[in-house]
Amino acid sequence: MRNNALNPFLLILFIVIGAMLGNVIAIILGSSIPLLSEGSSVGLETTTLDLMVFSLDFGFKISLNLASIIGIFLSIIFYKKFI
Repeated sequence: MRNNALNPFLLILFIVIGAMLGNVIAIILGSSIPLLSEGSSVGLETTTLDLMVFSLDFGFKISLNLASIIGIFLSIIFYKKFI
């Protein structure tokens, strides 16, 4: 039985896996098709909060290239069609 309610955690998992597979494809095919490995990084640099007893490090960075964006779109299409 197919559930019409889309599970957001499963969708996020599909998106992450699609981005990772796209990045692997960019690494493998990047030397023969350089357009796939073109991309940029967006995020926050690591910031440290030192409280003398312990310290916390905060940071977030995402690196996207053309192959990972294609992988994200394909994973969303796969999710909508089969889940």
